[in-house]
Amino acid sequence: MILSLALLLLAAEPHPVESVKVRILSTMLTDTQGFGEWGFAALVEAGGHRILFDTGAHPETVLRNLAALKVDVGDIEEVILSHHHLDHTAGLVTLREAFMKRNPKALSVAYVGQGIFYPRPGAQGAEGNPMPATRTAYESAGGRFVELTGPRELHPGIWLTGPVPRKYPERNWSGSGTLRLPDGKSAEDNLPEDQTLVIETAQGLVVIAGCSHAGIVNILEYARAKIRPGAPIHAAIGGFHLFAAKEETLAWTAGKLKEFGLRHLLGAHCTGIEAVYRLRELTGLTRQTAAVGALGGGFDLKTGLSPGSIAR
Repeated sequence: MILSLALLLLAAEPHPVESVKVRILSTMLTDTQGFGEWGFAALVEAGGHRILFDTGAHPETVLRNLAALKVDVGDIEEVILSHHHLDHTAGLVTLREAFMKRNPKALSVAYVGQGIFYPRPGAQGAEGNPMPATRTAYESAGGRFVELTGPRELHPGIWLTGPVPRKYPERNWSGSGTLRLPDGKSAEDNLPEDQTLVIETAQGLVVIAGCSHAGIVNILEYARAKIRPGAPIHAAIGGFHLFAAKEETLAWTAGKLKEFGLRHLLGAHCTGIEAVYRLRELTGLTRQTAAVGALGGGFDLKTGLSPGSIAR
């Protein structure tokens, strides 16, 4: 009983990470280096660990952008896939095959949320989910998937949310597709596997999202409840799927972001350029603390946003 209580208390202790750097490797906006696309990928360096978050929309884009930016990911073992959409997963096998030649462990473990492999019936019965085929190719190249059903601490202070409950009715996804559940029943495809990377720091939580299909407010509230209760959100980086959001949705979202103590916002990919500007205005952030994310740009815990010259 005493040992169990000690372990529970130890698990509840925060593990603040002292250094965090995020660099965008795939998004639509680019300066003079690399290639833009409707997709997302980012290099995350935190607490001495390097992680690849998402892998872009085309098989070769992130690989070409790494060369253009002179960034090497050959020493990275862990990949996070936020959800099954091709604009976040297309580069996985290409990157694994490119870097495994000199490091057999390179990009060899991919963390995914439960539901990422669920069948998505398409037109005339065709499979609309690219992940079953990706799974076969990735595992053939020596890769391994780890499927999460809830939050997991990958390293001290570095967390994955796993699938996020939908407390608020945020419909941060497009289309009206269906998926087939393990019991054989069909349901609306609301991207149940959508997951987010959360890093604990002394200043608050740093959150990296792919598309926020679970809803950015749902994600942040879940992180503040399950990972570090009541912690402020120091930075939110990535895609928030607000490009088509109505004014009332943006106003509500901004109100919750202010409530959570948001200090930095870098909206890339599906966030939407106008949505970033409106969130900046509505949250009271500034040009230095809220910007559009561009290829090569990012965030540093010590210095703040570095969005890229075209995105300032």
